[in-house]
Amino acid sequence: MTGVLAAGTPAAVPPALMDTVQVTVLILVAAGATAVVLTRQPVRQAIVLSAYGLLLALLFMVFQAPDVTLSELTVGAVALPILLLLVLAKVRKREE
Repeated sequence: MTGVLAAGTPAAVPPALMDTVQVTVLILVAAGATAVVLTRQPVRQAIVLSAYGLLLALLFMVFQAPDVTLSELTVGAVALPILLLLVLAKVRKREE
C-alpha cells in the first residue's frame, strides 16, 4: 500500500533513474575507498577519509537509510578525521 502512495507523490523518482543514481554512488564510494588506501601521508589520509565518510553518508541516503546516514555524518565525516588529526599532532609533538 505504501508503494502506491509513494508512486503518486510529486517527488517520486522513476525506478530507472534511481538505479542509475545508486550505481553511480557505488562507483564513487569504490573510488573513494581506493583513494583512502592509496594516500600515504597521514594528514592527507585523514582529509580523504573525511571525504570518504561523506560519500558513505550519500550512499546510505540514496539507499534510504536516514538513521545510518546521520550516524555516518557524525562519526565518519566529522569526528573520526578530527580525532586522527589530534592524535597525529600529539604524536609529532612527542617526537620533537
